[in-house]
Amino acid sequence: MKKVTLLILLALSLFNTNKTQAQDGAAIATAAGALLAIGAGVAAVEQMKERAELTATEWVLTHNPELNNFSLKTLDFNGKKLKDISATSVITFKIQEFTPSDKPELNGRKQILLGFTSYGWINEYGIDFDKVQWFLIDSSEWLKMMTSYVHVASGEDNENFIKEELKEGKIVNKGIKKKGKTTIPFYQLSGDMYVVTDYSPEMKFIYNERSLGIFLKETKNLVQIGRGSIIEIHDFFFEE
Repeated sequence: MKKVTLLILLALSLFNTNKTQAQDGAAIATAAGALLAIGAGVAAVEQMKERAELTATEWVLTHNPELNNFSLKTLDFNGKKLKDISATSVITFKIQEFTPSDKPELNGRKQILLGFTSYGWINEYGIDFDKVQWFLIDSSEWLKMMTSYVHVASGEDNENFIKEELKEGKIVNKGIKKKGKTTIPFYQLSGDMYVVTDYSPEMKFIYNERSLGIFLKETKNLVQIGRGSIIEIHDFFFEE
């Protein structure tokens, strides 16, 4: 929400400046209109977030009936403007199980639900969730995915070494960093260079500068997960 707060402060500043310098109704109307537009944008994002959470919950209940007690929260809608969400390639949800009680703690198994969007998933009629492809993954599958990604991004062949560094460190722009030191550096590529590995029957992983590209074989879409989202997911699984 920092961007929204900044925009509100900017609009208020514009309002006060114009009031001091001109005191005309047009300037005041402009500032007020900007605030109304910001408020409408925030409301639209919150409505989309709620709809996405509802659809994700319905998907989990349909495809994973063994999950009886769980929390589901969006990971990457927070703080985004409407135009950013419309261009989103992956929406992610944090899922964690718990034991029912009065004021229960989230202390059970963690999973991430990835929703890969395709062109036109947001249009003038709202969200079309038929254009979203869902994957539910746990910490072991995430570690396997990141091991494959680090291998293709760095050329490091020792999978056990990669896994240990992933568990204890973080994935940053230049590689895996642990205790302030880069232990597995990534290739330095230009923006139009790609390194590809065939991960599974559903996906190929593509390393490009500063992003994880995932090619979905069924839809033939290439989507990207930004480094910030990778770090958030990794911390959710492995941060104490």
